[in-house]
Amino acid sequence: MALISEEVAQQLKQEFEGLKDPVRLAVFSQTIADPGSEQVKRLVEELAALDDRLTLESFNFRDRQREVQALGIQRTPRSPCCDPNKDYGVRLYGMPNGYEFGSLIDAILMVSRGESGLSAETRTALAAIEGPVHVQVFSTPT
Repeated sequence: MALISEEVAQQLKQEFEGLKDPVRLAVFSQTIADPGSEQVKRLVEELAALDDRLTLESFNFRDRQREVQALGIQRTPRSPCCDPNKDYGVRLYGMPNGYEFGSLIDAILMVSRGESGLSAETRTALAAIEGPVHVQVFSTPT
């Protein structure tokens, strides 16, 4: 049974018409330690099947330590959205249910366009920050 209904799939296909450049969706899962991560993998597989500009790479968290370290993976399930040539640092942990699903779709579109949606003033202020900054945003399903 599909996780994405046919109605939602059609809406997503329309949204993905706005994709500019390809997007690589990399899913890190571990079936035995985190069975729920397989659901995330299935969801991203279904998303990637909706548009040729979306590619899926699936990795086992335990077996693919080179990729885990290269992308800074801390836990599973995890889905980064990356331009094939640039990692924008977008990381989504857990199953994107409810509002989080919309956030995943927005992240895919923004990565494809290479745009954050931030104002020029905000981008200038962020560029002035010296040194690394680690930002995490948490949401709770309700």
